[in-house]
Amino acid sequence: MTEQAKYHGLPSNEEVDSMVELFKAFGDKTRYRIISMLAAHKMTVNEIASQLDVSQPAISHQLTVLRHAGLVVGERKGQFVVYQLADQHIITILQQAREHRLS
Repeated sequence: MTEQAKYHGLPSNEEVDSMVELFKAFGDKTRYRIISMLAAHKMTVNEIASQLDVSQPAISHQLTVLRHAGLVVGERKGQFVVYQLADQHIITILQQAREHRLS
């Protein structure tokens, strides 16, 4: 990055890539719904699929995208994996986005 880019507050290429990946993860209707549901409580793939009336493989794929973006984590409980948001920051992002769009 050049001195001029730093002076103007431009983010590094690495930061841009990271932020774009984060916002892409939020930018899908199904993933947004999953994030909203997991903000309320932990859930399994089957519970999410049932509530959204979407196939289990489709939900598993979306959870993989969310995991790679660092938004959700899964914990094995017997034969099931229980998913939850990775941390409180995701709830904050969700709330701020809602407030921004609704104001």
